[in-house]
Amino acid sequence: MEDKIRADVLTRLEFDYGLKRRVGTDFMRGGTCPACNKKELYTSFANPFFIKCGRESKCGQQWHVKELYADLFDDWSKRAPATDDQPTASARAYMEFARGFKIDLVAGLFTQENYFDRVLNIGSATVRFALEHGGYWERLIDQPQRFGKKKARFKPGESYKGYWWCSPYVDLTQTSELWIVEGIFDAIALQHNEIDAVAAMSSNAFPEASLKALAADRAGNLPRLVWALDNEPGAHRYTRKWVVMARAMGFECTAAQIPQRDARKVDWNDLHQRWAFIGDETERRKRTEADLNEARHHGALLIAESASEKALLMYNWREREEFHFGFESRLYWWKLDISKFNNAMQALETSENHEEQQLNNKAMREKALRMSGCVVEIANCYPQALYFQRNEITDESWYFFRVDFPHDGGSVKNTFTGGQVAAASEFKKRLLGMAAGAVFTGSGQQLDKIMKDQLFAIKTVQTIDFVGYSKEYACYVYGDLAVKDGQVVDVNDEEFFEFGKLRLKTLQRAVPVRIQRDPKEYSDEWAKLLWTCFGAQGVVALTFWFGSLFAEQIRARYQSFPFLEATGEAGAGKTTLLNLLWKLLGRAGYEGFDPSKSTKAGRSRLMGQVSGMPVVLLESDRSGDDKSHAKNFEWDELKDYFGGGTLATKGVKTAGNETYEPPFRGTIAISQNAPVIASEAIMTRIVKLHFVRPNVTPESRAAADRLTALDGSKLSYFLLQAVKRESDVMSTLADKIPAHEARLRRLHTHCVSCDNEYPANNEKAACQHCGNQLRGYIRVERIVKNHAQLLALVDCIRSLVPLTDAQISATQRCIVSMAIERQSSISADHPVVAEFWEVYEYLQGLDADGPVVNHSKKDNVIAINLNEFVERAAEHRQKLADVSELRDRLKESRCRKFLESNKAVDSAVRAYQATRNNNTITKSPTVKCWMFQA
Repeated sequence: MEDKIRADVLTRLEFDYGLKRRVGTDFMRGGTCPACNKKELYTSFANPFFIKCGRESKCGQQWHVKELYADLFDDWSKRAPATDDQPTASARAYMEFARGFKIDLVAGLFTQENYFDRVLNIGSATVRFALEHGGYWERLIDQPQRFGKKKARFKPGESYKGYWWCSPYVDLTQTSELWIVEGIFDAIALQHNEIDAVAAMSSNAFPEASLKALAADRAGNLPRLVWALDNEPGAHRYTRKWVVMARAMGFECTAAQIPQRDARKVDWNDLHQRWAFIGDETERRKRTEADLNEARHHGALLIAESASEKALLMYNWREREEFHFGFESRLYWWKLDISKFNNAMQALETSENHEEQQLNNKAMREKALRMSGCVVEIANCYPQALYFQRNEITDESWYFFRVDFPHDGGSVKNTFTGGQVAAASEFKKRLLGMAAGAVFTGSGQQLDKIMKDQLFAIKTVQTIDFVGYSKEYACYVYGDLAVKDGQVVDVNDEEFFEFGKLRLKTLQRAVPVRIQRDPKEYSDEWAKLLWTCFGAQGVVALTFWFGSLFAEQIRARYQSFPFLEATGEAGAGKTTLLNLLWKLLGRAGYEGFDPSKSTKAGRSRLMGQVSGMPVVLLESDRSGDDKSHAKNFEWDELKDYFGGGTLATKGVKTAGNETYEPPFRGTIAISQNAPVIASEAIMTRIVKLHFVRPNVTPESRAAADRLTALDGSKLSYFLLQAVKRESDVMSTLADKIPAHEARLRRLHTHCVSCDNEYPANNEKAACQHCGNQLRGYIRVERIVKNHAQLLALVDCIRSLVPLTDAQISATQRCIVSMAIERQSSISADHPVVAEFWEVYEYLQGLDADGPVVNHSKKDNVIAINLNEFVERAAEHRQKLADVSELRDRLKESRCRKFLESNKAVDSAVRAYQATRNNNTITKSPTVKCWMFQA
């Protein structure tokens, strides 16, 4: 191995797994095995391509270092740059160190070329192989994951079908057995192990022309063909088809299949590198022969023509009296009847049939087994346990099964509980409910043995019960794709995601997120239309939606993320804006839900379905008939969600007192016509937008129509672009938030000495008249923090959305104005209190000569008896809140500061009324009043 790669690998293996070199040996030992956690891991010090567990019988797992440290093997132009003297240096390093090939066995087979993707605007060096009948195939060798699924390519416009690729080092005129594999690297790998092989280039390509040419050149002396395509369902179908076609051409055919364990794809190149890892030549040959024999066995099982033939092959491979197996997507049971076998053997030994007399012991035994073997179908489908999935928090677990059917080649996947795989009757019922027409007729004993085989050492998959960002696993999970560290991972055939050692899936199916992955389908035309229709306010709403994708990370660092309130007149375009924003996040056709029409349990479940996405509350301001129902929902319920608090406390069904407290992982957006009226704790958590009905012009009407008609399936590429920038976004926020917080704190309004007033957006720190310090306008730190986060997110979004500097500036000014407005609304009285003082002014003005409702005789104090006040207001048809609400709200009065309640005072009202009525009294009566500063 190249010295630099070797040094890097050894350093990482020592740090990550605890491997240490033993004195006097060429091995590193004592590492912790990732599979069994035992300190039996070892590797070669001189050639650390593989790490392996030394517990051969109980574990024996091994990993290529490419699986563990892909970054060391994915940028060969950087690691081994080509020069004028060595133009193929990068390609040669790739062939030697990434593929494990000896240069003298591949010399002259390849060239080093370059590929540039004009759509992605990125390029890579390639290892290119010329094809016999024109064109070429090349492998990208510089961070190929950047190109998505395009890690290799053929020459555009050229077809490879009908012909195989054959190395000049393979003599087709002399070989007695020819292996046909899918890829060029597989063929070269087998050649390194003294096996003649050619590459069909694809599992669905039958090399008909090459086979006809071989048949013509070697008429009467055809080699045996071994079809050794990849071990995957699509290739299985083609292997059986190509065997039939090749046999029709006169070739003897067998097959070979590499067993795929632990859902890790292993091809012939991987096996070659595993064999090369074994230093002792004798041991290496034994291991090679054993692996090839096993591959031949699995290939023979694949192309077996009947269930009885397959059962016999399995029995001969590992002699067991009874076992289950699948054939053509049906489940069968084999049980050897010893008495029948002995009778068959005796009959063959005493047979007078000439052909039977010519059988040797092995052939006679096979025929006796065939005659006595008992093969019974026990299910008209084939159920296969794929993995064990568990929710650690709720202590729930399931086995995930795939059920294959013979009639249409289809399959169904779903879960079984532990109880359903433990009893034949429960298994039968679950199978019928899961897959239409699937019937299991086996016994409980047979099911026990089937499950014992299928569930032994079954892999475990971690689960989450929401869609979006998982803080625990630091990745985004959206149905059929996931993003981790900027890399996009597709869901595998078993419906989970693999990130190195981590296996993860989401159990949430109620929130479909459909994401466009092709950048060619995406257009940023929507950004111009958004500005035309909604201006800076539209960009602020977009910024909140964008920031919601990183809410979990932002809360982890800054302990909070703001709520968004979007109010406005009917017809102001709120619904149009919401629909666009949801399309950008892959949820076209969705708007939100009305919390007043749901129970608290229902709301907590719905809010727990997503992470890193907004939860939109719609039209929560209803009145009239819905008012009593709306009392089920209070704005204060949302208070804890600001910092990602608990949704609800749920009991877990266990023998103990365990509970489950899922956190709120999303963000809160409120869309309604009327403004939110709530406590100061809620109001300071909100950043508010207010939309007015626009003056419609032909241009704006056309823009709105085009905005509404945009295809959500294409716009959702925005989401993918955004989450891939996670690292950059968090870095930008760390840089920008402190500066924006300082800016908002610099907004001043009046002098602390002479009380001269200044505009709220004034950033000067000193009074122009006396030079003394000005008082900050935004005095609630939470308002500063919320709007600073929005301002920083605007800095982040400009790299993703084409906005001009003028548009960015206008958006930032809009956010500053929102902060000022929010402080103003917090400084003002609650609408109930403001309404109370308006009525007070009206009632006091009814009599110009004396008091009406103010019982205080002091000019600096107001004394009001609430019951009497409400009575006077009703007499004059003045609208007021009920007394109980007034008692709650008046304590928060700002324009007239609340002093105390229920204080007995000498009533100025009573005294004035007595004087006006010419009544003589020596002392005015006392009245219990609420006291306010005048």
